[in-house]
Amino acid sequence: MRAFWLVCSCAVLWVQPLLGDIIYQTNPQGSEVVLQRDAIVTQQDSSFVVYKHFDLKERRVMVVRLNRGSLPIRVQTSSAAARAQIVTIWKHFGYKASITDQAGKITEVYDLYLDFYPPGGRGSLLESIPARTDFPLLTDSAGPDEIDFDKIEHVEIQGDKLSVVLREEKTITGKFLMPTTQPAEVRVLGITDNYDPASADVFDYFVPLSQLKLISFK
Repeated sequence: MRAFWLVCSCAVLWVQPLLGDIIYQTNPQGSEVVLQRDAIVTQQDSSFVVYKHFDLKERRVMVVRLNRGSLPIRVQTSSAAARAQIVTIWKHFGYKASITDQAGKITEVYDLYLDFYPPGGRGSLLESIPARTDFPLLTDSAGPDEIDFDKIEHVEIQGDKLSVVLREEKTITGKFLMPTTQPAEVRVLGITDNYDPASADVFDYFVPLSQLKLISFK
């Protein structure tokens, strides 16, 4: 049923009036074709166009750095109001959760995903480790496992111990299994109601998993 809803929702996304920026490219035959619609361009110059868009397969907002190359590229920009509307649409297609931190503060987060940084918040994103929308666990009962967000009702975090309650009312306990042997910190990222559509980032919520107490998926 959830898969059917996603297919129907994706169809709705494409039949709605265009709200975001559109990136066109002239092909070798001289015709202009659409490379990306429903996007927000954050930077462009004579060499590159940088834009963000919602990736339906990944179910999160992503950044693309497009090399202008030898074929002409044209950007049709939208208004600030239209960009705000496209962000609202993005929020409906990603994973949504109410997140409670260790201090008890609750934040509603959209387009949720996990990404990896050097420990202690030092340095930038570890791009060699892909972002993900599942929890890799070293479970107490069955060893390594990967649990997709759409199967989870909520996750309770107690230090390095996780208790994952599935929508099928099964509970799996274990430790977060880092997908790398190098020092790294997993963070929970996403968009809140305060997100600026013009931001170069695809998130405004970014908190280490270790600082959270509960993630309740919607």
